[in-house]
Amino acid sequence: MASAGLAGALFSAANPSSLTARLAVPRFTTPFLSSSLLTLSSSLLHRQSVPVRRLLQVRAARMESTRASLGFRAPHFELPEPLTGKVWTLEEFESYPALLVMFICNHCPFVKHLKKDIAKLTSFYMGKGLGVVAISSNSAITHPQDGPEFMAQDAKLFNYPFPYLFDETQEAARAFQAVCTPEFFLFKKDGRRPFELFYHGQFDDSRPNSNIPVTGRDLSLAIDCVLSGQHLSVAQKPSIGCSIKWHPGKSS
Repeated sequence: MASAGLAGALFSAANPSSLTARLAVPRFTTPFLSSSLLTLSSSLLHRQSVPVRRLLQVRAARMESTRASLGFRAPHFELPEPLTGKVWTLEEFESYPALLVMFICNHCPFVKHLKKDIAKLTSFYMGKGLGVVAISSNSAITHPQDGPEFMAQDAKLFNYPFPYLFDETQEAARAFQAVCTPEFFLFKKDGRRPFELFYHGQFDDSRPNSNIPVTGRDLSLAIDCVLSGQHLSVAQKPSIGCSIKWHPGKSS
């Protein structure tokens, strides 16, 4: 299979609305030996009381990417890159035979699960001529950890080889019809024709805590096909991740 070489070369916050907490109060009994012990002072009882333990369960809300029509044309965007201050547009990728647009963020567990491997995979294919850009559309009002300052830190920490852009107005997310992070849109370019959607699916079958290794198999196969001009014959499985965090009072 076309992606076998890559697999060998590369890979050998949860949503606040879903946050639940359980309060576990340990039970204990005191084997009183005589009724006189009942006169223990309240201060002594306070010192001997067992501290309350709070057990926090964190679950990320899961959302699937919606099926975008193949052939869908890449919409225009004009977005800043917090790391460098440069403003990027779709037109700057016109010379590339294919363009991968990824909607990611900083805090989502599904994105965190893939960050290192996204950097590896994109670096490999950018060396083969693929254009790549990542966009964060999450509201910095509700999720400040996804704001531009922290985006720049993430880009440095994971050595992203692609520009990581901030969609403050969330207009890019709406134009692409993106709904979750991570979400992958792979576009092909035929001559002077606009970029047309070739693949809209998952990175691979791995998920947080799934015990399935990250390989990038699905996305790498699609990239291999688009760069070699082949048809992608396998089923495109939707990406699964956290919902995009819209500004208060707004939605997709």
